[in-house]
Amino acid sequence: MTSPLLEVRDLVVEFPTRRGTLRALDKVSFDIAPGEVLGVVGESGAGKSMTGAAIIGLLEPPGRVAGGSILLRGERIDNLPPREMRRIRGKRIGAIFQDPLTTLNPLYTVGRQLTETMQTHLDIDAAEARRRAVGWLEAVGIPAAAERVDAYPHQFSGGMRQRVVIALALCAEPEMVVADEPTTALDVSIQAQVIALLKRLTREKGTSVMLITHDMGVIAETADRVAVMYAGRVAEIGPVRSVVKAASHPYSAGLMASIPPLSHRVEHLPQIDGAMPRLTAIPQGCAYNPRCPHVFDRCKVERPELLPANETRAACWLFDSHAPRERAHV
Repeated sequence: MTSPLLEVRDLVVEFPTRRGTLRALDKVSFDIAPGEVLGVVGESGAGKSMTGAAIIGLLEPPGRVAGGSILLRGERIDNLPPREMRRIRGKRIGAIFQDPLTTLNPLYTVGRQLTETMQTHLDIDAAEARRRAVGWLEAVGIPAAAERVDAYPHQFSGGMRQRVVIALALCAEPEMVVADEPTTALDVSIQAQVIALLKRLTREKGTSVMLITHDMGVIAETADRVAVMYAGRVAEIGPVRSVVKAASHPYSAGLMASIPPLSHRVEHLPQIDGAMPRLTAIPQGCAYNPRCPHVFDRCKVERPELLPANETRAACWLFDSHAPRERAHV
């Protein structure tokens, strides 16, 4: 077995407020292997982006890592001073964000931003950095890269800007990239091109990816494994084909059932009743129990850990083989 590149163990993220402490992530655990693409999905507010921000050390104050650990190649990074974390961010962990306009500095050319990133993290001179910057723009499919390297972000289309952001995330040759909704703001045709580009470059470079998205189509096309998050917890994790074709957790199954089939026409798609709970109102026991069609008494009082469930692991008492299941009225 290959040692994991990234290990997240019982990660807890909290936000102190005047009315008490809000727990945004509650004992989140997963691994990412070298060269693996892990998809992270869930509704808005599930904790997907918060997990990515905690990994790359960009939690907005007063947010803090209040428990657990994050290890990169066995080295703990969640408790590093900001200066040491800056050395890791960019060099060992890259980041691709949803909106390229907020990622790129509008006052600098894309070439300057690429060369500064490389010279900060790699031992190369200005001439070599510029040569590599042109090479990266060519690698991500920017036409006439030698001329466009001196262009400003506003001179690129949305899809081209996102390609530049991918180049910026990969140019320092990181071991891992956190991609937070990298295609959400793009139209479908450009989205497919960017996903294909990300897959190709990470495969060629052996880079691991944590791909955060709402789009199960993107996950099915790109990821090796998928983690389904709900209310700051991992509800299910396993091979992407197993989760997409035969999800074990009732929440994962509800998400899959809401996707329109291509094989036949349906009048009505199943929907999950209710909404994601607010941080101030996380229910006791399984956080999904108020919306779950399979809820029973234990779900309302005891939180399930990830349990073996067919080919995946699901945080659901339905898969506790040692306990009887007494139905409860919802």
